[in-house]
Amino acid sequence: MNLPDLLASLTEDGDAFTGHVSPDWLQGRTAYGGLSAAIALHAAQQKLQHLPPLRSAQIAFVGPIAGDIRVTVEPLRRGRTASFIQSDIHFEKDGDWPLGLRTLFVCMEERESSIDHVAPDYPDVPPPDTAKATSRAKTLSFLQHFEFADVKEIAGQGPADYLRWIRLADRTGIDPMVELMLIGDALPPAAMRLVDGFGPISSVTWQANVLTTTPETDDGWWLIRSRSDYARAGASSQVMSVWNTRGEQVLTGMQGVALFL
Repeated sequence: MNLPDLLASLTEDGDAFTGHVSPDWLQGRTAYGGLSAAIALHAAQQKLQHLPPLRSAQIAFVGPIAGDIRVTVEPLRRGRTASFIQSDIHFEKDGDWPLGLRTLFVCMEERESSIDHVAPDYPDVPPPDTAKATSRAKTLSFLQHFEFADVKEIAGQGPADYLRWIRLADRTGIDPMVELMLIGDALPPAAMRLVDGFGPISSVTWQANVLTTTPETDDGWWLIRSRSDYARAGASSQVMSVWNTRGEQVLTGMQGVALFL
């Protein structure tokens, strides 16, 4: 099921939204983390009309999400400049509904400021070679919903440093902020570059800051970079960035990852 159809299938049921995460969106035994974050944001947008643009998200991957889900949305505070919303996803397990994902979204409009500073951080890479774009579906199920264009090694790229162009295969009608949540976590944890092949891993937390109220790019392509600065004793910390095709940074973040190898 593509993303537009999956989001459209969410049904408001009392104080929650109900839906289903199909096997093609799984990353091992749980839903791909970017999908879970996208579902949580979409539910918040549907529940709370006229929200300001998303500017920050704090996400905790509590448990494995798959199959039937329930999404609850709770407005924590709606102030003059910022709105804070909690959005949780519960999954069905043996007749119970344990918590799988907890998110805190902060939504704010732009406003005038005397401070205007952007640090240059765009890597020296060519535009995506669409003729060589590929899917990685044979690696993990959820990757069938994306296209990747590899980037050659660049000067200063470290050993635990992934850099890829990526786009969603079907993004029809998708809110740009929801799309950012979906694609922002699409790379493997950067620490995986330190070992051969794939092994058991699990994202634990994700902090993402959106740097524009109007994210846009050409033909759906986004450049994503993930760099681990610490991977030891079963844990990794990494910083993450997303740029559009014009070299404008649209998202930054940090993620904590559990390593079981």
